[in-house]
Amino acid sequence: MKKDTKIVHAGRNKKYTGQAVNVPVYHASTILHDSVAQLNDSIKNISNNSMFYGRRGTPTHFAFRDAMVELEGGHGCLVYPCGLAAVNAALMTFLSSGDHLLMVDTTYGPTRNLCNRVLKRMGIETTYYDPLIGAGIKDLIQENTKVIFTESPGSVTMEIQDIPAISKVAHENDIMVMIDNTYGNLINFDPYAHGVDLSIQAATKYIVGHSDAMLGTITTTEKHWKRLYDHSYFMGYTAAPDDINLAMRGIRTIKQRIKQHEESGLKVAKWLKEQDCVDLVLHPAFEDCPGHEIWKRDFNGSNGLFSFTFNTGHDAAITALLDNLKLFRMGFSWGGFESLAMSFYNLKKERDLPLWNNYGPLVRLHVGLEDADDLIDDLAQGIEHYKKAL
Repeated sequence: MKKDTKIVHAGRNKKYTGQAVNVPVYHASTILHDSVAQLNDSIKNISNNSMFYGRRGTPTHFAFRDAMVELEGGHGCLVYPCGLAAVNAALMTFLSSGDHLLMVDTTYGPTRNLCNRVLKRMGIETTYYDPLIGAGIKDLIQENTKVIFTESPGSVTMEIQDIPAISKVAHENDIMVMIDNTYGNLINFDPYAHGVDLSIQAATKYIVGHSDAMLGTITTTEKHWKRLYDHSYFMGYTAAPDDINLAMRGIRTIKQRIKQHEESGLKVAKWLKEQDCVDLVLHPAFEDCPGHEIWKRDFNGSNGLFSFTFNTGHDAAITALLDNLKLFRMGFSWGGFESLAMSFYNLKKERDLPLWNNYGPLVRLHVGLEDADDLIDDLAQGIEHYKKAL
């Protein structure tokens, strides 16, 4: 089946749905067993989508997990209460005290905090690397390197990583490759076709798509599945069935939403590129975005997320812009139906490597599902306030 058809039918196994179109929402903690034999059978088949205890999952969970594997790939999927919990589960499962982690320097800010504040305390060393390093990452590998963590495009500055080149080097050295594939969602990037071993998503964003549920996912290969499954259970990770139901709903419309986010995002980005006060528009579809050629090779498209920088400016001018926007609201997320704007004024404070001195005042946008012309009008009047504050 083609992807559009899979999106409609993934996870809709009759053993989960019964006679309904959608999987019912199972609210369950205790699961009852009719006999000792049935109880023992449930214990033996815990990792095979069998009812055992609420934390292990119900048909609501199993259907969504099956859908994620069918659409993203891998052997199995687990769900978590948020994207950061999924990042935490992935790193804590496959790293131990004394191990070394290679982490892309453009990583999501809370992931950096996890490395610097939690993994460090546990005796796990992190080295941050240039997102454009490609196969050159071989020079950073140590004897105790166990994981290379990627994120493409990078948070805020949108660099595209050469995932196949990094994966090739990693596997030659028996190192696991993880990706934060939230930008790639289920449409834009196929992690397993490009050599990744484990894919993480903040399903809170484009999968849920409506800014009304928190959820994280991990899919991984058969080689790593049992270790991930066991560790996640030992750590008590689970997610509420109502949130999973909202994510399953979001899957059904993700292709259409991503297409609209992409179309409107490109229109807004092209308008910004024409403004005399704008220095750079960091959008993967633009030739001057770092790694654009790799994006053309490996990605199926873009979405509504990108950044732009001003030629000059200061905190007061950025504040004037953000405070006067009407449709673009401020919020720490993206991927919902609404448009958002956030400022990252000083990238040097956000990153470890000395690569970010050339960026001026930066604003990240998420272009939602509003009319693109209305969004452009909103930015135009906001930029006028920016100019007046200079």
